[in-house]
Amino acid sequence: MSQPSREPPDLPVTGDATKVRRQPGTTLTRRELARLITRIENGDRRAQQELDKLYRHGGHARVIGVTGSPGSGKSTLVAELGRALRARPEPPQVGIIAVDPSSPFSGGAILGDRIRMRDLFGDPGIFIRSMASRGALGGLAAATADVVAVLDACGFDIIIIETVGAGQLEVDVASIAQTVIVVEAPGAGDEVQAVKAGILEIADIVVVNKADREGVLQTVSALRSALDMAAPAEHTGHPGQYDVLTGQEVGAPRAGDRDVSLAGQEWRTPILKVSAIHHEGIDDVMAALDRHARYLAESGEGQRRTLHHLDAEIKSRLRELLLQQALHRISGERYQQLLASVSKRDLHPGEAALLLADFLFNSPKP
Repeated sequence: MSQPSREPPDLPVTGDATKVRRQPGTTLTRRELARLITRIENGDRRAQQELDKLYRHGGHARVIGVTGSPGSGKSTLVAELGRALRARPEPPQVGIIAVDPSSPFSGGAILGDRIRMRDLFGDPGIFIRSMASRGALGGLAAATADVVAVLDACGFDIIIIETVGAGQLEVDVASIAQTVIVVEAPGAGDEVQAVKAGILEIADIVVVNKADREGVLQTVSALRSALDMAAPAEHTGHPGQYDVLTGQEVGAPRAGDRDVSLAGQEWRTPILKVSAIHHEGIDDVMAALDRHARYLAESGEGQRRTLHHLDAEIKSRLRELLLQQALHRISGERYQQLLASVSKRDLHPGEAALLLADFLFNSPKP
């Protein structure tokens, strides 16, 4: 997290022109970069060819996911993290992807980056892009991974993905991000126990935002209980103890604890109290991000996660391609007949899928 900004001589990242590692002397302005992302979102085949060329030059950026309940202040937190990163002595280039709910009319992002993070637009070292979820169940647009790859190839050191606030369905962010921040707000109460167990399982860092409100200590205590229920301390390394009076986790690392090797250790998910709108607690979040980056590097967990993400992405894309090819080969009439049989409950959906698979693999190709 604290590594120097990555700017090789042939790839300076400046305000209006972002050089991309393709052919020498070839550049992408910010407008061209935005247009490429739009084409990727729209499934343009030429954009995919462009992405194929760019992909080999990536693999250097750190990807941070920020997820959590609607109204928990994720956007404000992301904006504060962007400012804190850019305020460092050697400021990294930061890309921010804000995945918004889709407009039911246009399919585009409803909220938009200009509304939520307009204060960051004057910084030439930050690139912000809103993307529509377009119905993606996990709160992530289908093209998010490709946009991350483009920003990575363009030399952005840190990429932050903020997902749609959709509760437990947010877990898809863990398939892209190396570090996941789950944001909660005081007053969740029983919702934490009933709903959040699934999303807390992917949390590397938990942030209780709006900590200046009443009920913050109760929320912290409930979150710790939910974390321990989701993943017991003996299996995850979570200490499972939280001092509600002081608001500090028992045995948790402190911000200044930077010289202890993390190799062979389990990661303990910290719960941090933050008031992003008042700029309070951001240093603690930055320290936790730094420590998690060290943990990923020294424990080997970072490489394991990368391989896991790539494995999941390849299989996901393979499923999509196979489904497209299958639907192309199966006649619409045959499919509608099977659908009607399932609708009448004469056929189980699983049996219908098996019949279609048998047809695909055992019938001669046209």
